[in-house]
Amino acid sequence: MDPSPVYGNYHGYYAKRPSIRDHRLALLPPAFFVGKHVLDMGCNEGWVTCEIAQSWGARRVVGVDIDDALVRAAWKRRRSLWSLQLPRKAEDGTTSKRIRLESESEVDEDAYFPISCEQSHGPLPIPSNATGEHAFPHNVTFRTVDWVTEDSTNDEPNYDVVLALSVTKWIHLNHGDDGIKKFFIRVYKNLKQGGVFILEPQAWDTYGKARRMDQRLKDNAKGLRVRPDGFNDLLQGLGFAPPQHLGSPGEGGFRRPVDLYIKK
Repeated sequence: MDPSPVYGNYHGYYAKRPSIRDHRLALLPPAFFVGKHVLDMGCNEGWVTCEIAQSWGARRVVGVDIDDALVRAAWKRRRSLWSLQLPRKAEDGTTSKRIRLESESEVDEDAYFPISCEQSHGPLPIPSNATGEHAFPHNVTFRTVDWVTEDSTNDEPNYDVVLALSVTKWIHLNHGDDGIKKFFIRVYKNLKQGGVFILEPQAWDTYGKARRMDQRLKDNAKGLRVRPDGFNDLLQGLGFAPPQHLGSPGEGGFRRPVDLYIKK
C-alpha cells in the first residue's frame, strides 16, 4: 500500500476526530441498527463498525477497507473493546463475581474496565461464541478489498444498511466518474428491498487538496464531469427514493452533510 493516503486511508484518522460515540451515528434513531445486517464501506480502523456492532444492536456488521494495515488495526480495536466491556451473564444464567460488581455502581457497560488494564496485561482472549454469534464481538468482521474493482458477479441483496462515510471523494478521484457510478450500482445491488444507504459525501472544493497528493489523482481529476451535488440524481436514477437530509454534524473540515437513501 502506498504510504501516501491516496485512497483516503489515513492512519490515526479517528485520533483527529476523537469521540466515544460517533456524531454521525447520533443523527439516527436509537433502534436504527437493531437486528440489521450492516456493511461499512471504507471502515478505516473500525471505530464506527465496532460501535454499530457493540452498542447499536446490529445482528451482523462487515467493515471493508482497501488498506490491509487499517483492517488489521480494526481487528485489534475489536479485541480491545471486548477487553473493556462489561462481562455478560453465562448462558446457564449463572453470574460471575465480576458481573456482580455491576450492581455496586453505575457503569458504562461498553467501557467497564479501564484501558490501562489492557495496556498493562494485554487484551482478554475472546471465548468462542461465549456471547452468541450475533452479539459483540462475534457479530463484526473485517475484510481487505477494493470494493470498486472487486469482481461483482456475486453481488446479492444481503444488507439492510450500507454506510459510505467520507469515502466518495477517494473513490471518485481514483476510479473516475465510471468508478463512482459503479460504486453506487453495487451499493444498490447489495441492499435488500427497503434497505438504507447512509452517505456522507465530500464537497467538490475538498477535491483540490486531495488531488495534489499524487500525479495520478491530478490527472484523473481533469476528466471528472460528475460533481458531488449530482450524486442525488445518480442514486435516484438507480431506484433510490429522494434523500432524507439528516444534518451536518462535526466541526471544521469534518462538518459534512449526512444523507439517507431508501432502496425502493
